[in-house]
Amino acid sequence: MIDLTVNGAAARVDVDPATPLLYVLRDDLHLHAAKFGCGLGQCGACTVLVDDRPVFSCLMPVGAIGTRRVTTVEGLGTAARPGDVQRAFLHEQAAQCGYCIPGMMARAEGLLRKTTTPTEDEMRTAMAPSLCRCGTHMRILRAVRRAAVMRGGGVVDAAEPVT
Repeated sequence: MIDLTVNGAAARVDVDPATPLLYVLRDDLHLHAAKFGCGLGQCGACTVLVDDRPVFSCLMPVGAIGTRRVTTVEGLGTAARPGDVQRAFLHEQAAQCGYCIPGMMARAEGLLRKTTTPTEDEMRTAMAPSLCRCGTHMRILRAVRRAAVMRGGGVVDAAEPVT
């Protein structure tokens, strides 16, 4: 048995410790936001936060989590009460097909938990490991800038203003 804290709740799963965290989240805990994309840590669709740091859950063995906290997009808010990052992505219509969006939101959340006043370069660097095959990167970046403002900060040298 492996004990986890996911989205603030305790969970216990009976799986091989080598099982990727992504499979445990989706198959055992029924949290389906994080997606299986490439399985190689190259696309970011599986990104979740572990102790506020983005990780590729497809590569992270669940046995390596230990006592660290796991946060998925489901832990950022609800449909009725979305969190700042979720509201910013909605406002900017950042999703096209939506497959990459949970990973993008997790990366944005990780960045904004670290600082609400990132530079444009820090923001782009934080978001770079996640790919959007639909090409909505510019709307995604606008959403991250908006979320930073919503948290009382803002991208200090933003390439575009938040309007």
